[in-house]
Amino acid sequence: MYHASIMKTKQGEEWQVLPQDAEQRLDKWLAAPERLGSRSKALQAIERGKVFVDDQEQGTNDSSRKVAAGERIRVWHDRPGSASKRYFERHDSGLHIIYEDQSLIVINKPAGLLTVPLATQPGEPSLFEQVENHLRSTRKAKLLVVHRIDRDTSGLVVFARTPAAMANLKDQFERRQPERTYLAFVCGVPREDSGTWTDMLVWDQDELRQKPVKPGQTAPSKSATLHWKVVERFERASLLEIRLVTGKRNQIRIQAELHHHPLIGERMYRDGMAVDSMINFTRQALHAWKLALEHPVTRQKLRFEAPLPADLESLQVRLGAPPKPLDNLSRSVPRRPVKVDLLPRGSKRRDRRS
Repeated sequence: MYHASIMKTKQGEEWQVLPQDAEQRLDKWLAAPERLGSRSKALQAIERGKVFVDDQEQGTNDSSRKVAAGERIRVWHDRPGSASKRYFERHDSGLHIIYEDQSLIVINKPAGLLTVPLATQPGEPSLFEQVENHLRSTRKAKLLVVHRIDRDTSGLVVFARTPAAMANLKDQFERRQPERTYLAFVCGVPREDSGTWTDMLVWDQDELRQKPVKPGQTAPSKSATLHWKVVERFERASLLEIRLVTGKRNQIRIQAELHHHPLIGERMYRDGMAVDSMINFTRQALHAWKLALEHPVTRQKLRFEAPLPADLESLQVRLGAPPKPLDNLSRSVPRRPVKVDLLPRGSKRRDRRS
């Protein structure tokens, strides 16, 4: 016997890879007679989230990975939520689906598309309706809103597929547990490499926009906080990585304005700058890049990432830096000779906090 099961229970079975089996494909290794017995069973177990290597869940893209000597490989027989097939990143029904199972679905939303239908914009297409149509084709049309991003912001959006999943996910967002990371191209060059912005905001229902609280103002306000760091400095602009602490409507956009680094392409929160004085771009240059949350059923930590869309890649090139892999963005900020003007030359600054 070449492999000894080191744990076998009603819930699953676990093995340790021996040296003579190293470098085999994961699906082939699992298909051995002393384990799952066939390639189809191995692939099905991987698809349904039942396979873990050293406590890390394996997806369909991992079926061809090579196993290493000493790795612990576990197969769950009755893991909660694993009875139905789960789908990992793919393009389907015109959607870029990052992840889908019976509890939730995560989509990479393109810019220019509403997240949900708005009564003020009847007839405008929305991501919610497109995902509903996708699910209707599978006879599972239940879809519930968990959060949303602005129409002209691209990137990750998660929807729930059951009331229980929605309640759990909404609770996570209310408790500020999900990790939400954005990429933002802003006007100007910060003097510091990183920092934190905290502002008191009030939503103006008449103008449908956030405003800073003014001295003596009695309207109910809410605190908004985010952490930022510089990823790349250009001559008159910067690429920032932004991690939200709170999640207020238009939060990044208004705080970027209040701290004199409005988003490139911004049309509403411009810090007093005329549109023609800003770097030309057709939308606010903001992308919901990463999202990490707890699965509402399995309690497993899920991490998602949406690649930078083509229009923002083109903007990055135009600003003077070649595209780079997103997994390199968190490295130390490159030092290069730059002008440290906070705003493009000729623009006027207006401090909305006064």
